[in-house]
Amino acid sequence: MPTNQLFPETWVDSYADYLFNYAVGRVSDAEIAKDLVQETFFAGLKSAKNYKGDAAERTWLIAILKRKVIDHYRKINSKKGKAEVRMNYNASSDSEGDWLEEQVADPFSNFENDAIENEELGLAIHDCVSKLPKKQSMVFKMKTIQGMSTEDICNELDINPSNLWVMIHRARTALVGCLNQNWFEL
Repeated sequence: MPTNQLFPETWVDSYADYLFNYAVGRVSDAEIAKDLVQETFFAGLKSAKNYKGDAAERTWLIAILKRKVIDHYRKINSKKGKAEVRMNYNASSDSEGDWLEEQVADPFSNFENDAIENEELGLAIHDCVSKLPKKQSMVFKMKTIQGMSTEDICNELDINPSNLWVMIHRARTALVGCLNQNWFEL
């Protein structure tokens, strides 16, 4: 079997549950998670000709799903009037600091700049990864982008799993800070 061959006819049976669990863990809403998985499958079919086989089929689908999750949050949290966020404090609640957050998306927006913004986000992420210390950058790329197993990375770099996870945590923290400064403009 060639390494760059996809089998979309098996995606639902093989990956739907895994992708759904991944998505629901990030968006905390089963219906949105189902939609994101469906969008992931459609995007995978649409871009199947670009699949190079560098990553496993599931890893490739997860990478697409990650972008869908990012797009979801960008759409509902856009500062350009595409989302409205209201914070209400429920003073009658027994719990201290019971906050309710409502997010209402603008149904009239076409998100016409998504392709440009996705390209800009990709460039911002690439730029932020390039600013990481060399070993953090290498570990982050191997684990997150290439989808390598913890054991393979540890063997290749002669580190233990604890060191690996500390480096990944530090890399992610640095990337969040960098993206907050250079992309999200929070």
